[in-house]
Amino acid sequence: MGTPPLTATDFSSAVTAIAAAFGDPTRREIYLYARSNPGGVTAAEVADHFDLHPNVARHHLDKLTGGGYLEVAVERTGRSGAGRPSKRYRVTATEVDLAIPVRHDDLLVMLLGRALALLPPDTAAAMAEDVGLEYGRLMARSMGDADHQRSFQAAMHAVADALTAHGFAAHAEKRNHELRIVSEHCPFGEAVRENPVICAVDRGLVKGMLAELYGDATAELDTTIALGDDVCVTTVEA
Repeated sequence: MGTPPLTATDFSSAVTAIAAAFGDPTRREIYLYARSNPGGVTAAEVADHFDLHPNVARHHLDKLTGGGYLEVAVERTGRSGAGRPSKRYRVTATEVDLAIPVRHDDLLVMLLGRALALLPPDTAAAMAEDVGLEYGRLMARSMGDADHQRSFQAAMHAVADALTAHGFAAHAEKRNHELRIVSEHCPFGEAVRENPVICAVDRGLVKGMLAELYGDATAELDTTIALGDDVCVTTVEA
């Protein structure tokens, strides 16, 4: 059975995810370099190969990881001994194309919406946020950054990259002295329009990822596609 064609919204989300990861020519070359090394590469190796500062190399590798194109394994080598373990970045797939799976299941989301509709609104919202919070923590841990303390702004951009990889077409921005996550696409489809309480999952995702990548933060949904707005906006404060 062949892969079904992408819908217009899924196609747009996939293009956004690829643009976020490969919009920089150096980043594309780094991905190709990592793909040519089955054992993976470290930030130091990438920095040496491309004549980059180690922090710049790590930034590109983190972008690729946040987009789901690389995965991270923490290893100790004989030379590192008891010192800090090194992170090795490996490709997650041999090919990258527009057929990126947008990670949602319409049937399960509809079932979730129907189940939440049976609960009191406050209870339903709390449950949806808790689910997002737990999954957001798992997403952040899969990026291999549990031992890496980020600045608040860097963590926000990492959250946006991870959300984009999951179909939200998100970016981080500062407006009126506030930091916000703006999502241009909702991967939950029509189910969230029928059950806007599912939007609480988004808030939980942001809080969960930030808790792992930075620390405790508050997140509030200012606008949501489910209620007719053009984009979903989550305002965040550390």
